[in-house]
Amino acid sequence: MSKAAITGVHGYVPDYVLTNAELERMVDTNDEWITSRTGIKERHILKGEGMGSSHMGAKAVTGLLEKTNTKPEEVDLLICATTTPDYVFPCTANLICDMVGIRNVGSFDIQAACSGFVYALTVGSQFIETGKYKKVVIVGADKMSAIVDYTDRTTCVLFGDGAGAVLLEPNDEGNGVLDSIIKSDGVGQNHLFQKAGGSRYPPTHETVEKRWHYVYQDGPSVFKFAVKNMADVSAEIMERNHLKGADVAWLVPHQANKRIIDATAHRMGIESDKVMMNIYRYGNTTAATIPLCLFDYEAQLKKGDNLVLAAFGGGFTWGAAYVKWAY
Repeated sequence: MSKAAITGVHGYVPDYVLTNAELERMVDTNDEWITSRTGIKERHILKGEGMGSSHMGAKAVTGLLEKTNTKPEEVDLLICATTTPDYVFPCTANLICDMVGIRNVGSFDIQAACSGFVYALTVGSQFIETGKYKKVVIVGADKMSAIVDYTDRTTCVLFGDGAGAVLLEPNDEGNGVLDSIIKSDGVGQNHLFQKAGGSRYPPTHETVEKRWHYVYQDGPSVFKFAVKNMADVSAEIMERNHLKGADVAWLVPHQANKRIIDATAHRMGIESDKVMMNIYRYGNTTAATIPLCLFDYEAQLKKGDNLVLAAFGGGFTWGAAYVKWAY
């Protein structure tokens, strides 16, 4: 059976950079506090009226198609992982397809918060492995600035905007997405969520006044669950594929918090120089963090490299994928 190999990756972040110094003027915080607790120095913010996650996703996909010499009409399926869709409907994947000229194909969104890209990669790989499709585009795109409360110093320092996309194609050389694990537990639903805006609490004057349309996070609880579950699922995928720390060329972790990343790497027995890290530049871009890491480190990747992708997100959701790099 052919495996679904990543044959190209591209990323996009907006031009505007929100630094820790600027946040110091907005809320009661400082650069030392932010850096020591999160590892974040700056984050990119999408500006402009009517601009949404789809606009960043389309930029990433356009760049991906150009660098892989793929025509829009050659794409069989597009899946977008996002927590900040442009609309309740139509889905953001539909909008991205329209913007880049991909017509008459299946497209849909996956919502698994910060684990969204791992979920979407897992789903998209199945279409390649079964032989149904030859070219599948997976996008992670989030405009977190749209749901961040910039008066809440506990959350506004964490998030940024961005998008990344990969192309999946069949591979018969033993490279590609070799294994994946996705998990969830609804026990975390009240620890990290956006309370209003859905069918349970539609928008009203009251929900706006109560600031229910912004991200709420119980930091200590999320940190505890994230450290355990992201490390556990990474260790699990290594164990069932008989991988030791020395066998892994790169850990590609969700960029939520440097301390969570360090704990995961330690559990896996992976040295810090084999951990992809760009949180200091982008902050937490939710579903975009992993493809943005792959994009930033693409020049350092070699064919046959063993990669472990790992993520944890609201819900709670978490997951990991074992990928053997194909180019």
